[in-house]
Amino acid sequence: MDTSPLRTSPAFRRLWIGRTCSGLGSQLTVVAVMFQVWQTTGSTVWTGAVGLAQALPLIGFGLFAGSLVDRADRRRLYLVTTTGQAACAVLLALQGLLGHLPVAGVLLLVAAQSCFTACGGPASRTFIPQLLPRNQLAAGLALQRISFQGAMLLGPALGGLVLGRFGVGGCHLIDAVTFGASFFGAFGLPPMRPEGKPARPGLAGVLDGLAFMARNPAVRGALLTDLAATVLSMPISLFPLINAERFHDDPRTLGLFLTAIAAGGVAASVLSGAITRLSRPGLLMLGGSAAWGAALALFGLSDNPWVGLGFLVLAGAADTVSVVSRSTIVQLHTPNAMLGRVSAAEQVVGQAGPDLGNLRAGLVAGATSGAAAVVGGGLLCLAAVAAIGAATPGLRSFAAAGSEQESQAPAETAQPMSG
Repeated sequence: MDTSPLRTSPAFRRLWIGRTCSGLGSQLTVVAVMFQVWQTTGSTVWTGAVGLAQALPLIGFGLFAGSLVDRADRRRLYLVTTTGQAACAVLLALQGLLGHLPVAGVLLLVAAQSCFTACGGPASRTFIPQLLPRNQLAAGLALQRISFQGAMLLGPALGGLVLGRFGVGGCHLIDAVTFGASFFGAFGLPPMRPEGKPARPGLAGVLDGLAFMARNPAVRGALLTDLAATVLSMPISLFPLINAERFHDDPRTLGLFLTAIAAGGVAASVLSGAITRLSRPGLLMLGGSAAWGAALALFGLSDNPWVGLGFLVLAGAADTVSVVSRSTIVQLHTPNAMLGRVSAAEQVVGQAGPDLGNLRAGLVAGATSGAAAVVGGGLLCLAAVAAIGAATPGLRSFAAAGSEQESQAPAETAQPMSG
């Protein structure tokens, strides 16, 4: 792993530390909300609805938030939205400690927190290109990925232990406290005003961003690939059901499913120096997305619960390869003045896509079975990735061009012409 961004940029180092701590707390909330909804309803449709509550604000406000990010001081906007997320975490903690809300109330708080994420997420995605030189960008993105995967590795397992001892409220309370680390990282940033001409307000600015993404084959292909993989095969809403089938509904093992995905992601991130130096990120992303789908199909087919967790480890490694490649493609091909809108679209794909995928999985499992939902999703992912790769030559040509062209031309000159 290339750790030079942590050594050379104090602002990036503070931001990375803050987001790592906050990410750990967020994973505790993921486990707590999923467990509370499952215990209250016993329904995979309702656990899938958690994903819908997260996805709708990202889809509804995300692109407009990106236009705002390209007009405002991104650091200040990030501080405001982080405050809103922290307030929602406090309210979730209170309902867990003082008496559980009905499921609809929990989903409302989840949706409110997602509204703030819809704006703060694109703002934070613009920081790394402004804090690091271009030759450290891929390394910075890989470090950001291992921060996320490290939180996933420790967070769900820790969440299961906290859940068993202190209940839902204890998980949410820890999450609320860790938002202090996010403020630590944000206050160390310099002003982050967008470069170039400010985005046009409202719908016009959104359409400008969509037009840019439609013209750029590498960006378009990267986002579509990630979107197809996550919407068609995300399995997380099925974990409570599979935990009940394979581990007798033990809350201490529920977190192991997310931990297994994270373990593979951490392993891939540790070796990310090899990934970030390759000159074919487009093909690497396609291969990682296909491997993700294949590993999930094998997880659904496995009768042995521990072997199944092993396939989730492989899925997590493939996912990290795909995400690092996607982010590198998007960041290198997007001018700073457009970065908020493109980052918003990437967030919609990267976060709302899995949420919609979890809803799909819950609905399919409710009509069939958990195994059928997982296996079918993995196979659909494989088919979709193959189709996008064949139909998007710009993504393949970007891969063939490699990093040499990247070092010779700025992102604004990307040739015009998928998650």
